[in-house]
Amino acid sequence: MVRLLGLGDNTVDTYVDYGQQFPGGNAVNVAVLSRRLGAAASYIGCLGDDEAGDLVYHALAAEGVDLGRCRRAHGANARALIGHIDGDRRFLSSQPGTRAAFRLEADDFAAMAAHDVTHTSVNSDLDQMLPAIKASARFLSYDLSEKWTGERLSRIAPHVDILFLSDPRGSDESSESVARIGAAHGPHTVLVTRGRAGVLAVISDEVHHQDTVSTNIVDTLGAGDGFIAGFLIARLTGAGATASLAAGAAMAAHVCTYRGAFGHGVPWAHPEAPITNTG
Repeated sequence: MVRLLGLGDNTVDTYVDYGQQFPGGNAVNVAVLSRRLGAAASYIGCLGDDEAGDLVYHALAAEGVDLGRCRRAHGANARALIGHIDGDRRFLSSQPGTRAAFRLEADDFAAMAAHDVTHTSVNSDLDQMLPAIKASARFLSYDLSEKWTGERLSRIAPHVDILFLSDPRGSDESSESVARIGAAHGPHTVLVTRGRAGVLAVISDEVHHQDTVSTNIVDTLGAGDGFIAGFLIARLTGAGATASLAAGAAMAAHVCTYRGAFGHGVPWAHPEAPITNTG
């Protein structure tokens, strides 16, 4: 059984126009979705002691994610406010909350060493710790999302084994270019998710393409995290590049069939203004 550790970021995805909130965050989502694919999953990060932190904590526990090294800090949990226009989501604002209110300790690094893969992201506020994380993790996966720049690639890529980027509006040429730039800094695998255009990957210097999988789309939030989970678990259980990409695409499609990255939604009411559904 693959053992995956989600490290760092968490949030509560808040659909202001639908009056719903869902547990989320890249590291949380990848841990839960990997668990659903049969992996043993753990999460290390910091949750608030408010109702939003409770939502994330109890959802993770219900999904069977090990929370032995998860922290709770006094204050509001991280939260993202999300609206919709014609069914497409748009991020309105985010509040980091207590997300970074913890320090990695010796037992955290020991936990990384006990897992087959540690996954973190650009939103985890842990970039300065990447050399130490890399030294402990058997295999380090990192999601830069759409926040990649030349400077960030040169600073982050040397410390990771597999790098995920997002380039939903890029051409084949631009996506391959950024993937090769990332790979030149060290990762043996760089994957660029491109929305409806699928995925472009540079794996051991070979370019691969993966189309999206047709599905009944309810909500695209978390689809990229589904791809990450599907790809990682397939790859770490011995699947080749083509099969691993297909597994990632299948999991991404599945995540789109329900609302929230992995469900567990509860009602939410805006504290200051009435909810207006723009979807």
